[in-house]
Amino acid sequence: MNILIVDDEKIKRVTLREDLEEAGYDAFTASSGDEALELLRKEPFDVVVTDIRMQQMDGIELLKRVKADYPDIYVIIMTAYATVETAVETMKLGAYDYITKPFSSDELLLILDRVKRLKSLEEENRDLRLRLKTDHGYGKLVGESPAMKEVFENIERALSSSLTLLLQGETGTGKDIIASVIHYNGTRKSHPFIKLSCATIPHELIESELFGHEKGAFTGAVRQKKGRFEMADKGTVFLDEADDIPLGLQVKLLRFIDEKTFERVGGTSSMKADVRIIAATKVDLRKKVERGEFREDLYYRLKVFPMTLPLLRERKEDIPLLIDHFLQKTFPPDKRPAIEPDCLDVLIGYHWPGNVRELKHLIERLSLLKVGKSIKLTDLPQEIRLPVLPLSKELIFGKNSFEDLISSTERELITSALQIAGGNKSKAAEILKMKPSTFRDKFKKIESTEIR
Repeated sequence: MNILIVDDEKIKRVTLREDLEEAGYDAFTASSGDEALELLRKEPFDVVVTDIRMQQMDGIELLKRVKADYPDIYVIIMTAYATVETAVETMKLGAYDYITKPFSSDELLLILDRVKRLKSLEEENRDLRLRLKTDHGYGKLVGESPAMKEVFENIERALSSSLTLLLQGETGTGKDIIASVIHYNGTRKSHPFIKLSCATIPHELIESELFGHEKGAFTGAVRQKKGRFEMADKGTVFLDEADDIPLGLQVKLLRFIDEKTFERVGGTSSMKADVRIIAATKVDLRKKVERGEFREDLYYRLKVFPMTLPLLRERKEDIPLLIDHFLQKTFPPDKRPAIEPDCLDVLIGYHWPGNVRELKHLIERLSLLKVGKSIKLTDLPQEIRLPVLPLSKELIFGKNSFEDLISSTERELITSALQIAGGNKSKAAEILKMKPSTFRDKFKKIESTEIR
């Protein structure tokens, strides 16, 4: 730590500087308050140790100036005239501590050691806040398309409230990421964020997971357990796959949303929890309501603030940005490959049934393949290079023979490869991982069939 010693008696400040330097601190001196302020403007300091009685500017005035301009600097007051009133005044003005003259350097070193530990703790907290901001900030949401701009606008609206949210979108559209961004940037960010995937918990255990249970409530309940709502008091519960909540439990969830009260399984006393609910679904809940598979009243309670997340194929202009984002996250800077233009064209044109998550997994997969300086078309898996649409029932069960189906699929693959390769047969053969001679033979066969 950098320590600035301020005292108008030369022998005292020089002796103190030598003692602090011997203890491993970087110590500097100033003979007056004005000189101290000049040094503070030029150099960063962690602690100012100042005498209280000095000519021109005393220690009290210097303390006020330091705390006004450099609030993070710790100030320790040295005084030979310590009284209760003096101590109270300096502490009110922001002094960290004071020490009464005469004192040994060991006494001051003990105070500085406390400051050092406190600064270390503050830095850890600052790093944690920065990490939370990085991990849950807007940087995880990539996109400049109109659809994503609408998502960002909705997030901004959601941050200032505690309304129940319903995130709707296919698998892989980022519902979990948006839920965490809303929590960690909203009014409840200093309280718990608890997740529950309703599809992965057996139906008979979801009630216990949400509301907790008492000891002996059912076989295997060997101790009392808090539920997710109780654990998340004043925070947020993210109910992923909310469409999978059993009908019998939906009425209890409805009551909790309305009244913020619940009972643990096997319990009789009513408990309260102040929780914001963010629910997510990959299916159309309205259709489940129409089929009698989801309560209509619960549907409207969850849908207070609905957000529909766009599919990746609906915002193709964001694909290059997402690729660059995942390349930066996956590859070291010195080994980060470029994307060849024809490869990028294929990635933009692909249907992406798994949405952003599928793209992320593709880049991670490519990192394991040890691609060179650029990612080529042949590095992509065949289902992306040459996606084949599912055959219709009419085609499968119609008059076409098995040989006809194979021939039709082969023709589609060869034609698609030629289109991607810009008519270059050798390159098209490479795309299909086929010998050039075999490709040419099959292409001639297709040409002769079409001529007939």
